[in-house]
Amino acid sequence: MQLASSGAPAVLLAHSYYLRHDPKQVQKMRPYPPLATLITASVLRQHGIDVTLFDAMLASGVEEFYRTLDAVRPAVVTIVEDNFNFLTKMCTVRMRTAALDMVRAAGRAGARVAVNGSDATDHPQLYLDAGADAVIVGEVEPTVLDLVRAWRAHPNAPLDVVPGLVLPAAPRDPRRDDRHPGFRRTAARPALEDLDTLPFPAWDLVDRQGYRSEWLRAHGRWSWNLVASRGCPYRCNWCAKPLFGSRYTQRSPGHVAEELRRLRETVGPDHVWFADDIFGLTPQWIQAFAREVAARGARTPFTMQSRVNLMKPAVVEALASAGAEEVWLGVESGSQKILDAMDKGTDLAQIRRATRCLKAHGIRSCWFIQLGYLGEEWDDILLTRDLIRAEQPDEIGVSVSYPLPGTSFYQTVRTQLREKTNWEHSDDLAMMFAGTYDTDFYRSVRDLLHQEVRPPAAGAETAGASLDLRWEELTRLESRARRGNGRSLPVC
Repeated sequence: MQLASSGAPAVLLAHSYYLRHDPKQVQKMRPYPPLATLITASVLRQHGIDVTLFDAMLASGVEEFYRTLDAVRPAVVTIVEDNFNFLTKMCTVRMRTAALDMVRAAGRAGARVAVNGSDATDHPQLYLDAGADAVIVGEVEPTVLDLVRAWRAHPNAPLDVVPGLVLPAAPRDPRRDDRHPGFRRTAARPALEDLDTLPFPAWDLVDRQGYRSEWLRAHGRWSWNLVASRGCPYRCNWCAKPLFGSRYTQRSPGHVAEELRRLRETVGPDHVWFADDIFGLTPQWIQAFAREVAARGARTPFTMQSRVNLMKPAVVEALASAGAEEVWLGVESGSQKILDAMDKGTDLAQIRRATRCLKAHGIRSCWFIQLGYLGEEWDDILLTRDLIRAEQPDEIGVSVSYPLPGTSFYQTVRTQLREKTNWEHSDDLAMMFAGTYDTDFYRSVRDLLHQEVRPPAAGAETAGASLDLRWEELTRLESRARRGNGRSLPVC
């Protein structure tokens, strides 16, 4: 933690993703600094406001935040979640609990408190009830700047003139939200049109050596994160977009390449993760980026996310030139029926072509797989298995359909949701709506799909035969795992 040095009222920025609260991520140990929080810190600094950062990522628990409050004694606390990190966007129970604890503690310490993040955007009343003075919705950086300026001028400054806020509302307040009488909304904050106007993240505020040590111990190399865009223009009906909607805004290729060059100079990671929902989007942007990277001598191995329909030969060639090492694709299913039901806008031929093209250029092709979508039957699951067997992606990430507010999928299943509406942590994979099978069954399928990619340490023929036997066993038992049968399956 680096304390702000000015004599003005102290400003503390924080986020609530504690890696230690997520057992799967502790095992994987791929910690990244809170990118959105660091960009916000840079914006405040750009306008002459010193900030202190509390970085929860490597902290042992919320008690460290309490100690930071005691040390800093801030007048303003703003919890800015890393909205570029998919783990943050999962809105897990443990993360929510930590965030609410932090809000309460900051309020007890006498600070003005604001919160921004996917969960707070979806459920502002939870955070206002915990003591937050404001929930920030939409573009965070200009709103935090306006809030901090207002509160530093006067702790009781009126906030109705600040766009992009959800504020508490008294019972008879005529400004109350009609559907949610506990709060009121200020005017919408206009979207940022030119992302190049934002400064580079405040990398100096985090414990770089701590991140480096964890990465080297777990993986033998050090990775860092960047982002080149905001949002996603596609409309998969299960994908939650509480902050940026379906808007897609890109930085210029040269601006991103310059940040990469500066990052190599000042931080010096061995690898970069581009945290964009979709990196690049157009062939023209990616080809220009490759040229800008080459011109700066900034080529660095990187991982990114994209879609199979975007992985055309010219694009993949440019990605390889720029340093792409690994591309994660939203494959989701080997059943065209399920892809169509998701409004995915992709087909199986595109999946095969994209995977083969990436491999031909020496880039690892990795797939996101989603089990349990509405209408998925056993034959659809087997089609997914067969596609994995045929194309052999280098790695897969397997999840189950997860209904989050703001999606048409959520609206379809919301009447089926019970008391549990969020996962406890990223490896929970609980089925929270009436899918075809129960949670244990999907966990068994997940484990077998992973073994299709990373078979046990045995001869290939032996491992394949063993997997076939396990699939046969699951086939015999699948009818018992259908919802309502009251039977669970052993984890394979």
